[in-house]
Amino acid sequence: MKRSSWSNARDLPKISALVAVIGVIWVTLWQMHPALVFANTLDNGGDTGAHVAMASYLGHTLLPSWHLTGWYPGWYDGYPIYSYYFVLPDLFAALGAHVIGFNVAFKLATLLGSVLLPICAYAMGRLFGLKGVFPSALAVATLPFLFDTTFSMDGGNLISTLQGEYSFSLSLSVALLVVGLIARGVKTGRGKLLTPVVAMVCLAAHFVPYFYVIVMGLVVGILAVLPKQLRGDATLGVSEGIVGQVEELDRGGVVRWVLIVGGLSAALSAWWVLPFAVGQRYTNPMGYTNDTAYIAHLFPRADLWVAVLALCGVFYGMSRKSRFSATMALGLVVFGLAYRFLPQGSLWNERLIPLWFISMYLLMGYFVGGVATELARRWRRGHARELGEASSAPGAQFGPLVLLLLALLVVVPPLIPNTSFDRALSKIGVTAGSSQISSWADWNYSGYQRKPAWPEYHAIMTMMNKVGASYGCGRAMWEYNSDQNRFGTTMSLMLLPYWTNNCIGSQEGLVFESSATTPYHFLIQAEVSQSPSNPQVGLPYGGLDVALGVQHLRMLGVRYFITETPAATAQAAALSSLTKIDSTGPWVGGSTWTVWLIKDSPVVVGLHQTPTVVPGIDKNHTSWLNANVSWFLNPSAWGHLLAASGPASWARSTEHRSADYGHVANPTRISHLVMDLQRMSFDSSQLGKPVLVKVSYYPRWHVSGATGPYRVSPNLMVVIPTAHHVVLTYGSDASTTVGTIVTWLAIALVIGLAMLGLSRRRASRVAN
Repeated sequence: MKRSSWSNARDLPKISALVAVIGVIWVTLWQMHPALVFANTLDNGGDTGAHVAMASYLGHTLLPSWHLTGWYPGWYDGYPIYSYYFVLPDLFAALGAHVIGFNVAFKLATLLGSVLLPICAYAMGRLFGLKGVFPSALAVATLPFLFDTTFSMDGGNLISTLQGEYSFSLSLSVALLVVGLIARGVKTGRGKLLTPVVAMVCLAAHFVPYFYVIVMGLVVGILAVLPKQLRGDATLGVSEGIVGQVEELDRGGVVRWVLIVGGLSAALSAWWVLPFAVGQRYTNPMGYTNDTAYIAHLFPRADLWVAVLALCGVFYGMSRKSRFSATMALGLVVFGLAYRFLPQGSLWNERLIPLWFISMYLLMGYFVGGVATELARRWRRGHARELGEASSAPGAQFGPLVLLLLALLVVVPPLIPNTSFDRALSKIGVTAGSSQISSWADWNYSGYQRKPAWPEYHAIMTMMNKVGASYGCGRAMWEYNSDQNRFGTTMSLMLLPYWTNNCIGSQEGLVFESSATTPYHFLIQAEVSQSPSNPQVGLPYGGLDVALGVQHLRMLGVRYFITETPAATAQAAALSSLTKIDSTGPWVGGSTWTVWLIKDSPVVVGLHQTPTVVPGIDKNHTSWLNANVSWFLNPSAWGHLLAASGPASWARSTEHRSADYGHVANPTRISHLVMDLQRMSFDSSQLGKPVLVKVSYYPRWHVSGATGPYRVSPNLMVVIPTAHHVVLTYGSDASTTVGTIVTWLAIALVIGLAMLGLSRRRASRVAN
C-alpha cells in the first residue's frame, strides 16, 4: 500500500512546482491591486504616466501604416519614436487595446515582465537541466527580488517597474529564458532557431538585459568547451540533481551552435540595432555620472542576507561542480567589475545593478534549493523501506511549497504594517518586502481620473482643446513645477498631444536621450519656470527670465506658452510678444493656468542670412551639443545659424561660430503650410533661397521640391526650394533599409529551416 500511495503521487512534484510559481505571481498581483488594474482609467505615476502617449501613438498611427518606428511630432519639435527606445511592451498594449481597451491593456503590459519573471526563472532552471526542487527554488527566489527596494529606478524589481521601467522588466524575464536556452543548446545542440527568436524578443523589450544574455551566454559557451571533468553537472544525480545522461556536443559542435545562434540573433534584430548604432550622434546623453559608492550599491545592508546565501550558493555549487552555479558566479564577477570600471559614457553604470542582483538572488535560490535537497535526501535514506521504489521523493514533492513558505515569511510581513514578525526581520536587516510598492501600485493603477486633482487637470486639457480649435494647432511650452505630481506625475502635461488628438504638442517629452533637441528645451524650461527640474547634467541653466525664454520658444516654433505660478504669469503679462487667450482657475492650492499666444513664431520661415557650415561640428553628439549650447545662449549669434553641411555657396568656418556674411535679400515668403504626423508641405514664393523648418533634424527626413534638409542650430532643418511646392516626408535611410532587408532574410531563413526540420521529422516517423 505504501509503495502504491507513493506511486500514485508521481504528479505531486509538478503540482508542487506549479503552486510555487503561482504563489509568487499571486503575491505580486495581490500588491498590484487587480481591481485597479482592470479599472477603465489611464495609468500614471512616474515615467509611466507619459509612456501611455507613446503606446497610444503606436496603436493609432504607426501600426495602421505597418511601422514599429516613426516620427512623433508631439514632443521636442518632433523626435524619432522607438528608434532609441523599445517597442515590445507598448506593442502588446496597442494590440491588446482592440480586445480589452487601451487603458486596461496598457496596465497589463506594464505587469507582464513581473508576472513572467518566476515562470522564466523556473524554465531557466529546467533548461539548465536542474531537476527536483531546484527550478522551483529559482522561481521562488524571484519573489524577494521583485519586492527588493534597495534600487528603485534601474529596472527589474516592482518599484522600478512602477516608476516606468516596465520594458526592462519584460526584457529581464525573457533574458533568463534565453540564457536557459543557450545552456541547453551548447550541451544538446537543440534550439538553433528558437533561441535567436527569443533573443530578438528580449532585445525588442530592452537592450540592457540583452547584455545579460551576451555575458551569460559567453560564460555558458566557455564552460561547455572546458574539459569534461571541469564541466560539472554530473554529481547530483538524475532525480534531484542537474542532468540525466544525454549525448553532448563536442567542442566543435558547441562553437558551431554558438556562431549560428549568434548570427541569427544579430540578423533578426538588425532592423532596429543597425539604425540605433548608426544614429548615435543624433542622441542626447543626459550626462549622468557613474555611481562611485560601489560597496554600498552592490551590497546594501537590507540585502546582506541575500549576499551571504548567494556566497553559500557559490561554494555549494563548487562542491557539486554545478554549471548553473558557476555561470551565475562568473556573471556576478563580470557585472560587478563592469559596474566598477565601466567608462563614463552613454550607459550609466547604475543600469547594471539589476543584472547583479538577479544573479545574486538566483544563486541564493540555488543554495536554498540545495539545502532542501540535502535534507530531503537524508530523510529519504531514513525512510528507504517505506518508500521502496517510489518514483519521486518528498524533497521534490513538498520542497517547492516549503521554499515558497520561507519566501512568503520574508516578503509578506513587511507588506503588512505593525507586525511583530516585520520588526523581528528588520533587526537582522531583512526588508525584502515594502509597503511602498503597494502604495505605488495604488497611485499608478487608480489612474489620472481618480486623482483628487483630476478636475483641474481635465480643465487644463479641455482648455487646450478649445485653444487648438480657436487659434490653431501647435506646440505648447508649459511651466514646470514638482507640485504637478498631484495629477499623478510631474510629467502629466506631456500628455497634451494625447488628450488633444495630436493638435497641441508638448515641448517637453519623455525618453530624454532620444532627441538632440532635449537640451535646449530644458534650458528654456529653466527660463520660464519658477521651479524648474534641470534634469540634464552639465547645462548652464539660468533663472526665471520669461522674456528670454519666449525668444527661445520662437526660435523653436512654439505657438503657446502656459504659466501656472504668479511669478511666471506676471513676467508673461508684461511682454508685448505674448497675448493672453485663456485661463482656468484658481484651483485648490491657488494654481491658475494661463495660456499665452506667442506672436511671430512660425514653424517655417524664409531666412535673412545663410547658415555657416562648420565641418565636423556633428561628428558626435558632444561636438554638436557644445557648439550649439554656446550659440543658443548668445543672442548676438542668432542671426547666423551653424550648419553641419550645406551648398558650396554657404560660408565655411573652422571655428564653432558663424561668418559675418551671407545676407539674403528679400527672403522667400511661406504659405499653405500643412503639417501631418509623418509629413509636412508648404509653398515658397521664391526658389533658391534658404528656408528654416523648425522641426527637429533627423537624417530620415527627405525633401522633394528642394535640396536638403541640412542640419542647423540648435537642432533644426534648412531646405532650399527648387520648386514652389515643397514636401518633407519622414521615411527610411540606408541603415533602416539595410537592417530591414537583413531581418527579413533572417526571418525567411528561420521559417525555411523550421519547415525543413518538420519535413525531416515527418519523414523519419513514416520510415519508422
